[in-house]
Amino acid sequence: MRLAKRLTDPLTEDRGSASLEFITAGLILLVPLVYLVIALSQIQGGSLAVTGAAKQAARVFVLADDPSVALTRVETAVRVSLADFGVDADEAHVTVTCADGSGAECLRRGEVVTVTVTAAVALPLVPDVLDVRQAASVPVEAHAVQKVSRFWGTP
Repeated sequence: MRLAKRLTDPLTEDRGSASLEFITAGLILLVPLVYLVIALSQIQGGSLAVTGAAKQAARVFVLADDPSVALTRVETAVRVSLADFGVDADEAHVTVTCADGSGAECLRRGEVVTVTVTAAVALPLVPDVLDVRQAASVPVEAHAVQKVSRFWGTP
């Protein structure tokens, strides 16, 4: 029995190319997947930030003694809550409304106060070139509702 030597064409030979194909396909699929996970975690963090900021702002608003102190406490609460999650508080927008439609003058017994916090969460790895960062951001918004205590204020 004599073994015949096989003549093979080097261009059609598959030996040794599986690892190269695996690395190439893996990088093509893995890089966008990792970016997607990072981007979604940034957006989720921003969502949690504005939710916490709105809740804290509503709580401190209804516990204040007068409207000017209430608005100062709201601003402080929003700044601290957003800073905990790394969201820029200067870009956030806070709105305080009452059930009757009046503005910040709604510290009356039994009044329902709604605080809305809106912020833009920038996508990761977007450069600050030509103000593209503003266009590559996702707006997140949260509402919190609190009722002013029926025992609020002086009797």
